[in-house]
Amino acid sequence: MQRRQFLGMGVGALAAGMVQGIDFASAAPMPAAPTDAEDAAAFLAARRFVRTSAGNIAYVERGSGEAALFLHGFPLNGFQWRGALSRLSPYRRCIAPDFLGLGYTEVAAGQSLAPDAQVRMLAELLDRLGVDRVDLIANDSGGQAAQLFLATYPQRVRTLLLSNCDSQIECPPPALQPVIALAKQGRFAQEWLAPWLADKALARSPQGLGGQTFTHATNPGDQAIEVYLGPLVRDAGRTNAFAVALERNWLDGIGPALAASRAPTRIVWGTGDPIFSTTGAEHLDRAFGVSRGVRRVEGAKLFFPEEFPDLIAEEARRLWGV
Repeated sequence: MQRRQFLGMGVGALAAGMVQGIDFASAAPMPAAPTDAEDAAAFLAARRFVRTSAGNIAYVERGSGEAALFLHGFPLNGFQWRGALSRLSPYRRCIAPDFLGLGYTEVAAGQSLAPDAQVRMLAELLDRLGVDRVDLIANDSGGQAAQLFLATYPQRVRTLLLSNCDSQIECPPPALQPVIALAKQGRFAQEWLAPWLADKALARSPQGLGGQTFTHATNPGDQAIEVYLGPLVRDAGRTNAFAVALERNWLDGIGPALAASRAPTRIVWGTGDPIFSTTGAEHLDRAFGVSRGVRRVEGAKLFFPEEFPDLIAEEARRLWGV
């Protein structure tokens, strides 16, 4: 299957109508911040590691006080949140880890990369960092992990801020099927990610990572592509294993736990995303026990939280009451 089909498979899933609970006054997209606004070398220099039973978990931390945990998407890593961290670190101890199988985390031999294992890793990471409760901020597959974390450790979540991500009705989304199919053959990282890493213009084209998942054609920048895709291409087997682990609907049956949650939850949703439909936003708005509604960001694609860090910071501060 061609890379352009990754985009096309999800387009038909977009809903055309209004979403209940949407904050239309906040719908207009904000000017995009450059994805390379912070030098990648400086961010990577700030990276730390915590040894857990699952491996050495890479993370970046800024700020102090009550903790906020930032969960990135696939195939990204904690670098996705650099803009939000710089804006929110005056208000929270901001922690952005790399998931098992992605980014710079060093995975223990034989360790599962499945979402339930990711959740256990996050809980152990927080324990090692001396963190009891967190405000969760998540995007894409990180949103799946956030929901599983909330269902498994409800007492550890103060608030939840979700952007375009899996929901029980889109887990995995149809657009991910060609990725999973290639990964099963051991070909995804080599045939999709390696060409994008080698040709940054291709990565930003309509057939690449940028055109499919970033709102603006100048994104992601060259440094961001290196930070994201470099480790995944260097360890292609691990990358393919991560994708295969997403095949199952890990959110099936999670409804009662989300409905029972007392954590205030806000959803910010880009309407130009060909991967996750606005039907998913509607579902999530109804799913949580304390939903604070949906903010619709017109034309924004999947990884818009990286491009619009001011928007994410605004929504987080409002949710946190700071």
